[in-house]
Amino acid sequence: MRRMPLVVIGLVWLSVSVAGKQAKNPLQGVWQTVEIAIGGPNPRTITPADPRSFLTIFTARHYSQTEVQSDGPRPVIPDTAKATADELRAVWGPVVAEAGTYEISGDTITMHPAASKSPGAMAAGALIVSTFKIDGNTLWIAQQRNQAGPYAAPVTFKLTRVE
Repeated sequence: MRRMPLVVIGLVWLSVSVAGKQAKNPLQGVWQTVEIAIGGPNPRTITPADPRSFLTIFTARHYSQTEVQSDGPRPVIPDTAKATADELRAVWGPVVAEAGTYEISGDTITMHPAASKSPGAMAAGALIVSTFKIDGNTLWIAQQRNQAGPYAAPVTFKLTRVE
């Protein structure tokens, strides 16, 4: 009879110990993109002039990405109500914004956009499948395919952990 409480305490300790050693989500945190490598027939590498304009946040289940993909500063429009279509494209065209849920399986991340600047990214069944690798505070995400199939010119993002 005295052994029963010791067995219970032992089982509780064991379950807490095992739960504490389960792998933490390695993506969780805030990341800045420092390099973008575009594959395909005309490969090129882009180094953002201001990595602060490339921010990716991973929580336990959700992600959010905001990027300003421009080669230089975007113009400031004094009155957007009077702006031309070209002026508006120069300001808003380079902005990429997306958020949704994701899951990890091994070294693969599958993202399911829920909100995006691009309506096509929010279509039913939309997804982005990538592989990822983490080394210290550096994360590489290599896009593989979306719901339509493999990417013809895959893109690899190199990010550094901010938080």
